Amino acid sequence: MFGAMQPNKRDGLAALCAHLLVALIALVVIGGATRVMEAGLACPDWPLCYGSLLPGRQMNLQVFLEWFHRLDAFVVGVGLLVLTSVSWWWRRELPKGFPLLASLSLVLVAVQAGLGALTVTLLLPFPVVTAHLLTALVLVALLSGLSELLRAGSLTSSSGRSLLWAGLTAFLATAVLVQCLLGGLMASQWAAGRCLSAGEGCSWLLMHRLGARPVGLLVLLGSGLLLWKRPAERPFALAAALLVLLQIALGVLSLRLSLSVPAVTVAHQLGAALLVAVLAALTVRSWPEVLRG
Repeated sequence: MFGAMQPNKRDGLAALCAHLLVALIALVVIGGATRVMEAGLACPDWPLCYGSLLPGRQMNLQVFLEWFHRLDAFVVGVGLLVLTSVSWWWRRELPKGFPLLASLSLVLVAVQAGLGALTVTLLLPFPVVTAHLLTALVLVALLSGLSELLRAGSLTSSSGRSLLWAGLTAFLATAVLVQCLLGGLMASQWAAGRCLSAGEGCSWLLMHRLGARPVGLLVLLGSGLLLWKRPAERPFALAAALLVLLQIALGVLSLRLSLSVPAVTVAHQLGAALLVAVLAALTVRSWPEVLRG
């Protein structure tokens, strides 16, 4: 059924998904930069900034980061509305469940907007800030999966595909998301900085570091299995392994630098978003053809 879809339609939707995925990853990175630069309350009102769409006199780096973060979120929301509408219109030509998953992404971006509003109106409470980050990463995983689902028509035969491989990659993606949750809880309370400077909040930093070891090892082992047994997935598996090694290096470096270089901290968050996207794509690629088509 998917193969009967006109190539220009499929390619158009795939391109839209890919662009939205890039915009979502950028949104995570800009959100990380906003937090690191302590710009979360640079715009004291919501959804406007200083009562206008484009603040002029108040514009500085912090205001720009918060304003641009909202602008990117708005663009993503509009794009997901278009994706959902078109997917329902072409639902008979799309893979099973695609319109429902697109609708879920639209619901999640609405939740994300609500959480963004609460972070400002409630003055950055750490549970809301953490939920805001986690929702963004779930959206990254969902858009990556949807993008790969649209490319399913060009994948090789499903011979050898099984729920075992899909379960493995889904488990790895979930483990990474849980580790990101620990990182978000640590970051939203500024626990790493407080631990390094005053010996406070060290339990959050310890949990994040302890979680990184088994999760990193699991992803490396899973990537190794995929490299060995799944030739078609080797580029994704290699990317996942390299991203894990990069994340470990960035995590160690950020602590060695006492969090004094914002670019390193933001790069660590970018690596997490990219790793989530790669593992979500691997999960879809590993799914049995009968469930994808």
